[in-house]
Formats: sequence, C-alpha cells, structure tokens
Amino acid sequence: MNITHPQQQEQEVEEGEKEDEKANNEWEFKLSTVISSQSSSSRAASDTVGVLEFDPSDRLLATGGIARKIRIYNISSLLLGYDAQDTTSLRQLDHLTACEYYICTPAKLSSIRWKPNTSGSVIGSGDYDGVVTEYNLEKRVPVFERDEHGGRRIWSVDYSHWVGASGSDDGTTQLWDTRCSGDECVAVVQPSVGRSSVCCVEFDPFGSGLIAMGCADRNAYTYDIRKTDNPVSVFVGHEKTVSYVRFLGEHMMVTAGTDGCLKLWNTVNAHSMRTFKGHVNNRSFVGLSVWRHGGLIGCGSESNEVFVYDKRWSEPIWLGGLEGTLGPESEDKFVCGVCWRQVMEVDECTLVAGGSDGALQVYVGKKKA
Repeated sequence: MNITHPQQQEQEVEEGEKEDEKANNEWEFKLSTVISSQSSSSRAASDTVGVLEFDPSDRLLATGGIARKIRIYNISSLLLGYDAQDTTSLRQLDHLTACEYYICTPAKLSSIRWKPNTSGSVIGSGDYDGVVTEYNLEKRVPVFERDEHGGRRIWSVDYSHWVGASGSDDGTTQLWDTRCSGDECVAVVQPSVGRSSVCCVEFDPFGSGLIAMGCADRNAYTYDIRKTDNPVSVFVGHEKTVSYVRFLGEHMMVTAGTDGCLKLWNTVNAHSMRTFKGHVNNRSFVGLSVWRHGGLIGCGSESNEVFVYDKRWSEPIWLGGLEGTLGPESEDKFVCGVCWRQVMEVDECTLVAGGSDGALQVYVGKKKA
C-alpha cells in the first residue's frame, strides 16, 4: 500500500513551485450566458445548484441541488448566438425558458451521474435521505432505487461500465452490479477506521480498475474494485476534509479540500506532484471538475468566483465572477458546482458553474493566438 510521507510532499511541491516561473496563460475566458433563478432573494438559497454533469455526448447538461429537481439543458441552446469576437455581449436567461425539461425528486440532491451504456437515457442521483435513484429521461420516471446507507446522506455517486458506487455520511462506499435488477452489494468499503464521511467517489476512466474516495478524515484513498479489502494507496496531505476527487489523466488524480487548496497526485506512488492555491474554501463544497483533454482544472470559491488552474502551474491562470455579485453584498453567496465539457477541441472549451443563489454561469474559453 502506498502512503505519501509529508517530507516527500514538501519536496515535490517545492519542485512544482519552481516550475511556476515558466507559467504562461494560454487561455482567455468569457462569461457568455447567465441563467438566473426566478426565486425572490429570500428564497434563492432554496434553488442552490450544487451538482452539474454533461452527458456522454456533451450535448446535454443536467443539474441538481436543493430544489429537488433534475433540470436538463441543451448546451447549444445556452450558447445560441455566442460571438467570440464580441467581448461585451452577455446572454441573460432564466431557468423557466432555458430548461428543456425537469424531473421532480423526493429529496434534495447531492450528486448526479449519467449512467454509462444507456445512450444518455438514464441518470442516477444520490440524495440527502441516503437513497440512490435512477431515472429514465425519456419517460421521466424512476426505474431503480437503492436505500442501503441507513438514511444517512449520500454525498456522491459514480459508475464504471458495470459497477455503481455511492459514498455516504455513514462512512462507507457501497458498490453494486448495474447489470442486475436487484440492489445487492458487490462490496462495502469503509476507508476510515473512525467511519468518517465519504464525501466523493470516482472510478478511474482510464481503465486501471481503481476507484478513488475522498473522506472527512483529511485523506483520499484508491481501491482496486476487484479486491477491496485494503486500499491500494492512501493520499495524505490535506489539512481538512477532502471534498472531491477527480482523475485528470493516466496515473494522475486531483483532490480538493476545505483547507483551501487542490492537490495533484501520482496514483502509482501516491506522491504529491503539485498544490494549487488561490480560491477560498474553508467550509463549503465549491465544486471540482477537470478537462482531461486540455489539462485544465476548474473549481468554485466562497468568494463567489470561478477559478481555473493549469495542471502545470500552482497559481490560477484565470478567475471570474458575475458582474455586480462580488463584494460585501454577496458574502453569503458562493460557487458550489462546476463542470467542464469533455470535448476534444484544441483551442476552445466550455465550463459551467452553479451558484448558491440558483444561477448558472456558462464560460467559453479560447486559446490565445
């Protein structure tokens, strides 16, 4: 089992910081579209957008959160009329007109994931009541349900080709076979001896057979889904809860913590390759997403801004917030979810962020000439 030692971490972080001297921001980002909540200011918190996911075709965007709705948007409609040359245009929409359709859910949602091998017709969700529910989007009805966490909140769900996973406040990650109609577990994993909450789970999309977990015990873990008795690696370095884990490339993983930093890890030897700092994150889940093709990392901030990091450099290459939303009047607002489109473009990318006030923000990035 691989465990990172603090001295090794400090040495590798210092090496990464030396490389920062060569930092070169190659991207320009523009806020192209804002989809606002129609709720009054006193009810805005009830429409918080906490989770966002693009479908496998990168055509549809699904969102979930406190409002007990899964909303589906067509990204081409959100970017309709976008002009990269016009630096002043900003498209203003509202959820009522921008949303293609929505599905009501019985509880507040903490996680959503598109189920693989369903041609984008099924989406899974984890909720505050500890239930995993899958919905058929064509019929807009639930088609599968698991309630195996004793009513404790599910923070995260994910899928590999044939295995589903859910991480919960009960301190476990449960794995099940998505090919079976029943809800029997394939395995139950308890990463933390003290049963600290499992805040995030993600399967390695690069075929290593690993699943990563971020926990409230300040550590991240990887397990081999074929043998879950003990972790393959333990990633030690965050000073507070590890809120997100994301695989960035082969043998590379990014973690986010409520200690206000992101970390890039080598999953083979569990060594820290770089620490990213700049955003504000002391208490809330602010979102984490990676654009694997471009090597970019996006996260939210309790300063109500969106931050973009390049995997090569520790400092952010860009940050942006909605005009008029920064300052003392927005102290209770923050960005709480982000998601990249996983497109294979060379010089253009799209990042969507969700706010605690219920707004969606669509950013388009262009590579500088």
